[in-house]
Amino acid sequence: MSDSTVSNDFFKSNVIGHPAGLFVLFFTEMWERFSFYGMRSLLVLFFMAPIVNGGWEWEQATASSLFGTYVGLVYLSTMMGGYFADKKIGFRWAVVLGATLMTLGHFSMAFETQFSIYLGLILLVFGNGFFKPNMTSMISELYKERPEKKDGAYTIFYMGVNAGAFFGILLCGYLGEKVGWGYGFGLAGIFMFFGTLQFWLSQNIFGDVGLKPIQKKVDEAVLNDGDKRNPFPTWQLVIIGICVTLAMGWLINSPMTKISKGAYNIFNFELFGYTGNTVAILTGLFLFLFLLIYRLLQYSKVTRDKLIAVTFFAFITIFFWAIFEQSPNSLTVFAEKYTNRVLTGNSSLIFLIINSMMTLIPLIIINWVMYKLFKETFKTYAVANLILSFSFLIIWAIALWMLAKDYYTAGYLSLSDGMLNLLKIDKVTTPLTEVPATWFSTLNSLFIISLAPLFSKVWESKYNPNANVKYALGMILLGLGMVAVAFGSDGIAPGATTASVSMIWLILVYLFHTMGELCISPVGLSYVSKLVPGRMIAFMFGVWYLAVAIGMKGAGIFGENVQEIADEKGISYFFWMLAIVSFALAIFAVAFRPIIKKLMHDVK
Repeated sequence: MSDSTVSNDFFKSNVIGHPAGLFVLFFTEMWERFSFYGMRSLLVLFFMAPIVNGGWEWEQATASSLFGTYVGLVYLSTMMGGYFADKKIGFRWAVVLGATLMTLGHFSMAFETQFSIYLGLILLVFGNGFFKPNMTSMISELYKERPEKKDGAYTIFYMGVNAGAFFGILLCGYLGEKVGWGYGFGLAGIFMFFGTLQFWLSQNIFGDVGLKPIQKKVDEAVLNDGDKRNPFPTWQLVIIGICVTLAMGWLINSPMTKISKGAYNIFNFELFGYTGNTVAILTGLFLFLFLLIYRLLQYSKVTRDKLIAVTFFAFITIFFWAIFEQSPNSLTVFAEKYTNRVLTGNSSLIFLIINSMMTLIPLIIINWVMYKLFKETFKTYAVANLILSFSFLIIWAIALWMLAKDYYTAGYLSLSDGMLNLLKIDKVTTPLTEVPATWFSTLNSLFIISLAPLFSKVWESKYNPNANVKYALGMILLGLGMVAVAFGSDGIAPGATTASVSMIWLILVYLFHTMGELCISPVGLSYVSKLVPGRMIAFMFGVWYLAVAIGMKGAGIFGENVQEIADEKGISYFFWMLAIVSFALAIFAVAFRPIIKKLMHDVK
């Protein structure tokens, strides 16, 4: 059977114009993002919470260091997962393995012991590595013969990603802060488990897609641009091995040293007056840059120019993510410690109405999509659909319980003692609404869903700016977000442990940062695919994810220093620093526009 026939078979069973298989991937990815973002939103708060409140009472520097290492390793592990899927087990088994590891990781974290938390984070790193890169690869295979439908498919899939992130942060964050940390971690595991089951039971819907590794043949025609094949000889593989070893050692050693208060430090030495950590970082960086430059020089001028352009954008991407990922880190801590999250009177009622609409309207829309999927697939995949239905029953129950609890504690809902016991809601004497610190992180997903169509229209219009301008706009918007919170926190004295800053400043942060993300995140990946020759795409995506991983660790490093800066010069100074870095990189992007335009050789 030809590829074209297989592709057309997928479209025989369609949901709103797309193969039913896309929506199996949609819901699987939604539950994975639910679990990932739900757990991540709680992580730093859990580490910093007092022991009497179930936390570990760490300093912010220690919590941020482990957070940065965790998210950095998550993105580094995608290279490992992509390799095994391509060469050994196929996309489908990689997704199943990754989802299973993540399920076990979340359940492990629910026990809240030191061993179970660390074990859970390790399982989540490897699970994400197998899962994350291979879902999008399966979509690409589904639409191989229908490329004109691919943009719409990725748009739908992207909605699933953001819906999962939204509900994960909203519900896991609420349970973690209001009920108990283990409940938030455990809820993430429950829905990862449901997603795994649904994918496993529905996998026949994909035919042979993703079942076996695809052995890609190199077409001689792709070398007609004057390049020669450039495989990695042994000495280059040795350099890569040294770089990976040093990077992994540094990533793990950084939080380990802080957690053990210096008792464990694998880089506990000095060389020429430099600490072991500095030596490891500089050595790894020097070797990586040497190898990158050496390999660039092996290609034809056109290919080399394009790869240099990709490297330029990857460099800016490091700083973008280092600042943007303050969301689950220093910005969530700011929300918890310095933001007035207690509302009364009309403010309380307005928030409750908005929060109810934010919760229920997306649920109704997603359930409509689920109904459409049921109509096409229930007869064939009844058990998988019943599991999906049951998972949404739980979501509805938790969402309605959360809203009922908030309306009751705000004084807008009367409940009998029996109903209070049934819903596990404590009786209150002072009506008020306390907004969870994690709630603000949901705004990113909400704004993306709302603004992505607008940005997409602009990128398709005559007003579509070039790559450098998009990156500059993204960094300017990132900086404006930090300016907003810097202004809001201007009155907080150095060393202050609490404050009552208005919530509006954090809302503005997430609005500006989301617009910045829409200028940079999808645009960057698009330019990698446009500029890099097909035979090198895997290597350069690896370089790109390495840049993202460095940015994630950078976010942790920024978070490590925020408390010291806040104690000495005030928390506003920290946010001003991040704003200045953002604006400086925007100027850098614009200044290099003529050079990068030339290097891109008319690629739009």
